[in-house]
Formats: sequence, C-alpha cells, structure tokens
Amino acid sequence: MLFKRRIQDGATGPTTYVAASTTIVGTITGKGAYVFCGSVDGNCDIEGPCTLAAGGKWKGTLKATDLVVAGVVEGDVIAQGKVEILGTARVAGSLSGNSIAVAEGAVIEGEIRVTSGGAATTFQEKRLA
Repeated sequence: MLFKRRIQDGATGPTTYVAASTTIVGTITGKGAYVFCGSVDGNCDIEGPCTLAAGGKWKGTLKATDLVVAGVVEGDVIAQGKVEILGTARVAGSLSGNSIAVAEGAVIEGEIRVTSGGAATTFQEKRLA
C-alpha cells in the first residue's frame, strides 16, 4: 500500500477550485474535494478533503473531513480526520482534528485539540504545497 501524506493525494472524483481572484461571502456546504485560493468570509461544512492554499484567506469556521491549511484563517479549523498546517499558514483560532501536523514556521494563535488523544506533531516541509 502506498502511503500518501498529503490529504489531497487520496482524493477521488472531481475537485472544486476557487480562484485567487474570487471572494465568497456566505455558508459553503458540499461533498468532494475543495481547494480555496481566494478569500472566504463565512463558514463551511464540507464532506471531503479541503485545502486553503497559500495566499488564501478565510474568515469564519473552516470545517471538513480532512484539512490542509497553507493560507490565513481567522476562525476555527475543525476536521473529523486529519489537519495539516503548512509553514505558510497563520491561524487565529482553535485547531481540532483526529490527528494534527504543524509545519515549522506556521503560526497558531489558539488551542490545539487532538481528538484521538495523541499529541500534535511537527514537521519540516520538504516539498511544495
């Protein structure tokens, strides 16, 4: 079995991309993989993997099955499964997930809650987001 560290590496089906020049205001719900490169002012509850790309901005609650955060979040980050915070990420809010990995250089201004009972892990990014 091939180990896939990146959450999006295991995604199946089409991915919904939100361009860097796009701003969304409101609540987002859906199923499948999502990649946000632009700005969002609102909450989401996504059934599937979700990525906030470097340069992306989120104001509100970011909730999905699995999450990768490389951008800026002003609000809580909640995953049923894995949370991966890349070195370019800035989070002003709490993190919650079954497992959490935080890259060297990331800034977290809030509580980190690992729901599996384990500890959050750190890593040094070796490849591009």
